[in-house]
Amino acid sequence: MDYLTAITAFKPGSAQEQADQQTFIRFINNNPDVLLRENKIAHLTSSALIFNEARDKLLMIYHNIYQSWSWTGGHADGEPDLLQVAIREAKEETGLKQVTATADKIISLDILPVFGHVKNNQPVSAHLHLSVAYLLSASEDEPLMIKPDENSGVRWIAVNELANYVSEPHMQVVYDKILNKH
Repeated sequence: MDYLTAITAFKPGSAQEQADQQTFIRFINNNPDVLLRENKIAHLTSSALIFNEARDKLLMIYHNIYQSWSWTGGHADGEPDLLQVAIREAKEETGLKQVTATADKIISLDILPVFGHVKNNQPVSAHLHLSVAYLLSASEDEPLMIKPDENSGVRWIAVNELANYVSEPHMQVVYDKILNKH
């Protein structure tokens, strides 16, 4: 499903999500380059919470830039199917071979700040990620591996222990919101 259709079909779970959804749609309609990092103000990204089969653990990565345990995800880089972006990023960042979507519907829309940083020895200016999130599932039996240019750890974390690992308070709010929906 293309991104604008998926975002428009999203059913907000709160007034904040409804406001964010309208901001997404307005920004998309005014920025034809929203799928590309070349839009230096904001661009679409897709992330996922990856559950084990028992749904009591999440597969998280230790993000090198944010220095926190985090969900997987990344830039659309021109791909209009954001679910496929979430699946691609999950595989790339964890080494998983088999990842399935628990549903093809968006679970969360969030406007997330990205502070200025250096990546690959190049400065990246502060900007916004228009984050589209999904729920995925994978087996705990699959081998895991890090992606050294992005993360320095990959591990299954018990859902009820997640707050002990996440050092970004604004992201814990997002994870809690999603966990309360699922």
